[in-house]
Amino acid sequence: MPAREEIDFRPITHITVDAIGQPGNRVFYVQGWQGERNITLIVEKVQIQLLAVGLEKFLAEIQEKSPALPPAPADYVEEEMHIGLPVDPLFRVGELGLGYDTDQDLVILIARELLEEDADPQQAREVRFWCTRSQMRAMCRWGLELVSRGRPNCPQCGEPMDPEGHFCPRKNGHKKPGQ
Repeated sequence: MPAREEIDFRPITHITVDAIGQPGNRVFYVQGWQGERNITLIVEKVQIQLLAVGLEKFLAEIQEKSPALPPAPADYVEEEMHIGLPVDPLFRVGELGLGYDTDQDLVILIARELLEEDADPQQAREVRFWCTRSQMRAMCRWGLELVSRGRPNCPQCGEPMDPEGHFCPRKNGHKKPGQ
């Protein structure tokens, strides 16, 4: 059995998330750079949202255990947060995880490939982006901003509304334009 492919970008020079397409039909990406070399991965919108929430909790735990660490600002410049071309994703992400290297003060974003149902999980490719706390916070803050620019959520059920109409389960699926 061939060894699982593992790629370490340690440390990265830049990391971001971005989306290509119109709201409702966007594809979301994570892209990390190490000098001139980059890796692009496809992610789901909800993965970006969950990562952002999880990261803040994770960073709070790190700060609690190491109160002498300097703060990690989440500042970013929007023009620098768009992914670079060409967009050639290595794989679709099935699982994201976080780790922390206390000696280097680096957060590790671990992205594991989504495999077909009958595939051997030991063969999932894995990419590890070694980032500063500030790089991760900036990426996550930008990610939440990016997601918020999509389709508006239905005030009744909270699901994204399609421009052509919305089948709201709270209204027994009745379709009304603009809802």
